[in-house]
Parts: sequence; C-alpha cells; structure tokens
Amino acid sequence: MALSLVLPGSVAKDNRTETDSAACTENLTETDAFLRSSLDLDPAEEYKMVNKKRGLALIFNQERFFWRLGLNDRNGTNADRYNLERRLKDLNFEVKAYDNYKQVEVLDQISEAAEANHSDADCFLLVFLSHGENDHVYTYDGKISIQSITSLFKGDKCKSLVGKPKIFILQACRGDKHDNPVTACDAVDSELKTNEVVVDASAIYTLPAGADFIMCYSVAEGYYSHRETVNGSWYVQDLCLLLQKYGDSLEFTELLTLVNRKVSMRSVGNSNDRSAIGKKQVPCFASMLTKKLYFRQKK
Repeated sequence: MALSLVLPGSVAKDNRTETDSAACTENLTETDAFLRSSLDLDPAEEYKMVNKKRGLALIFNQERFFWRLGLNDRNGTNADRYNLERRLKDLNFEVKAYDNYKQVEVLDQISEAAEANHSDADCFLLVFLSHGENDHVYTYDGKISIQSITSLFKGDKCKSLVGKPKIFILQACRGDKHDNPVTACDAVDSELKTNEVVVDASAIYTLPAGADFIMCYSVAEGYYSHRETVNGSWYVQDLCLLLQKYGDSLEFTELLTLVNRKVSMRSVGNSNDRSAIGKKQVPCFASMLTKKLYFRQKK
C-alpha cells in the first residue's frame, strides 16, 4: 500500500482517484436535482374546498362552572356562541353547540367527531369558549388538555382529515397581565361604555399541533383576554364581524391578521377593576397550514 508523505510547509492532496471524484460529483448532482424539484412549490396553491360538505364545527360554550372549581361565571359568552353559530352557518359549516357540558360529555363529543368519517368534508373546526389554565381549558366540572384534543385529529388518528385544514379557536385567558397601551388609539369601540369589561381567568399557553392545523387564540401568551358582560368577548365579536364581511372572500390567515388589528384598537372603558381601565389586548394565531385557506361560497 502506497503511503503519502507530507513535508513541512507542503499541502497534502486528497488521494482519491478520478473515478471516485466522478462518482462524488455524480451523487452531488443527483442530490441537487432532487432538492430543486422538491422546492418547486406554487405559493398560490389552495386547499381544495370542493367537497359535498364544508365540514363540522363544534362549539363548546362554558358560562357556568361547578362551585368547587372557584371560577366566575362567564357573562356574555352566550352572545359569542350565537354570533359564531350564525357566521359559521353562513360559511356552510354544520354547527353543533354545547352549553356547560361536563368533562366526560365534552370528551365524548370530541371523540365522536374524531372517529367520524370526514371524507366528504373540506375541513374541521372546533371552538372553546371558557376559562383556561396551564395548557388546559375548563369544562363545567373539570379541565381538558388542549394537546389531548388536537392529538385526536392528527393523521394517525383521524385519517379522513389528512391533508385538510383543522381549525381550533380558543377564547380564554393566557396569563395574568394586562397589556398596556403604547400609542394613542382613535378606534375605541363605543359599546365598551355600556357594558362592564371582565377577564377570562387563569393562563393558557400555545401548543404545537401538526400539519394542516391552525390554532387561533383570543390573546397573546401571558395576558388577559377581555369579555364584555353583554356583547361577549372582544375577540369573538371582531372575528365574527370580519367573517361576516370577508369570510367568503379573504384568505383565512389574512382575515385573522385583520382580527388582530381590530382587537388591538380596543381598550377597556368600563370595569369594576379600576386598574384595568385603558388596558389593551392582541390576539394571535399559530399556523401549521401548508396552503392558502379560503371559505368561498359553495355552488
């Protein structure tokens, strides 16, 4: 076997043969070609929304809670449920709403939806209107992990929703801080002066889901989510208003960005908690969508 000697100050050369070099070059060329083809994506590609049905929309609306939980009633949440029912029906969803369901009842309904056949549906949507705490949302008599809910709709569990949008909307607090105003705001909703503004208790944190999921939160992590005792939560009010105006024409993440802007223009005008006066709120969403999402009217 030949040995190569490296002298001081000299440069050692790679002792590969021309055949080795050619093979290496050929492999690199094949790999580069594969990468180029895999990155050839259409940025305008949309989810196919041409199935017979738009899809199932579940709304879990929690106004009251078992006294042992120590949670305040959520006055105004029925306005949220009513508004969401109207707007989602307008977008051709099959809407099922459940008020003040117990933990086992909520889990039964969610499991039934996850086990259903969604082959003739475009997508799936679930809304939770409640208090939240540490990655959980509250039912009437207990709490449920958000991750345990979303995991039921992943591809290995719910095959008929593979490649289809799965939308989760969570109206709940995500912390114990008020968002302070940093600039003057001209667009304060005048209705705030006719209802008391309260908050949805405790904290809830963003969780990863999976491909084709979108998690929509009423407030950024760490902050209070505001709810009017007559008109309902700021987030659902503005979401429904913009769904009514742009729901069948605007791409969904663009619509959610508008919701962020509109809610951020509000401030607390009437509250028993005087320290809350003038405080703000900004929603957020975590998108794992892989294509553009439109809810155009079905023919």
